[in-house]
Amino acid sequence: MLELKAVSKTYRKDSREIRVLSEVDFKLESGDMVSVIGASGAGKSTLLHILGTLDQPDSGDVVFDGRVMSKVSDHEMSEFRNREIGFVFQFHHLLPDFNALENVMMPALIQGIARREATEMAKAAVDTVGLSARIMHKPGELSGGEQQRIALARALVMRPKVLLADE
Repeated sequence: MLELKAVSKTYRKDSREIRVLSEVDFKLESGDMVSVIGASGAGKSTLLHILGTLDQPDSGDVVFDGRVMSKVSDHEMSEFRNREIGFVFQFHHLLPDFNALENVMMPALIQGIARREATEMAKAAVDTVGLSARIMHKPGELSGGEQQRIALARALVMRPKVLLADE
């Protein structure tokens, strides 16, 4: 379902090149659960960003359900990412001016789903993570663990095929 073929990524800092990924081959089938571990700076977040099409490799291909992602337009990539991939970032990126329910609704609203349906989808996702009683609270009113769970609900709201979580 998700495959990396000879993916490499190098960052340039000043006059130095830092090779983070070197010809990585990786294949995930539906239902697989994989954990990537390594020292800080080893390239785990870079790998997740490339798997999730948030960043492009310098060489190699990301293939999702047989589709080479480097060959799709930016618009198609954004729609694909919103529909097919759920992200839980190391830093939650919750919008501080919106309550938990509104934060979870965002991917559905961005996709053009009607507000009523987006609300029901978001309530179900929040219920899945056990925070139904906190849906009207803003991120600043939630503990760090609750914020993480709301971020997880937001990642799940569109029922993605792939869920990527960074720490």
